[in-house]
Amino acid sequence: MTPETSTTTSAPAPQVSPRLSLNSATVKRAGLPRVFEVAGEAGIGAVGLWREEVAEVGLDVAVKQLASSGLRFSSLCRGGFFTMPEGTERRAALDDNRRAVDECAALAAAGAPGSAAVLVLVVGGMPAGSKDLPAARAAVADALAELAPYALDAGVTLAVEPLHPIHCADRAVVSTLEQALDLAAPFDPRAVGVVVDTYHLWWDPRVAEGIARAGREGRIASFQLADAMVPIASDVLLNRHLPGHGVVDLAPLVEAVAATGYTGDVEVEVFNADVWATDPLEVARATAASVRHLAL
Repeated sequence: MTPETSTTTSAPAPQVSPRLSLNSATVKRAGLPRVFEVAGEAGIGAVGLWREEVAEVGLDVAVKQLASSGLRFSSLCRGGFFTMPEGTERRAALDDNRRAVDECAALAAAGAPGSAAVLVLVVGGMPAGSKDLPAARAAVADALAELAPYALDAGVTLAVEPLHPIHCADRAVVSTLEQALDLAAPFDPRAVGVVVDTYHLWWDPRVAEGIARAGREGRIASFQLADAMVPIASDVLLNRHLPGHGVVDLAPLVEAVAATGYTGDVEVEVFNADVWATDPLEVARATAASVRHLAL
């Protein structure tokens, strides 16, 4: 990683976009208390969290730490993984998603004013032994129908995240914004929205149309920024980088989202072994620097 910001304390800190959020995955090895610390020290006003980190300290402790930090809460990742056929495993998955909704509501209530109760859904890949992609996608629709009323009652938006098609088999049978919006369409936008993630969507020739549609329908629940690297990492999950460090022309995507009227937080979410090996405060400062060329 080559950071774009200094770790010295003598120079005044450059201005940071007030809408910037540090997704805790970007500083994966920091641990939850340190995530809050480095975001604040870097001048970042919000955080997106992962359930595993919350579970490590316990929800009650996480809520108290977030409240003490003075930071906004922008999203919780993740729910989903409910593409399996009806049975014990699917019931357990849906129950876990209800717990995730409850966790998200508690964290959003603890965050600073402007926090968003958004639960990111990575819907799941193909069930073991199955080659029936339409059935897997139908299972996603059925799960949303079951979970949407619960989420709405809790004040939480379920945000369907399309993932790059390389993950269709193992992580998400939803690959495009159009597919995600079609799944969300039957439901109140307060209950079901979508995630616009530049890393997963930049390749799609219809992404601009999808973003415009998401804006018209009031479905953009979360906006996440990350760049894509070349050469591709040996572990494709770790092929992201900070904005400006890869091949994606991010400015048109940011402009397209802005044109919809979206005013929520903008999360930088990066999975990258070199970034994870770097001091978390340095990463947080580099994150803030990496988006300064974008009109957030």
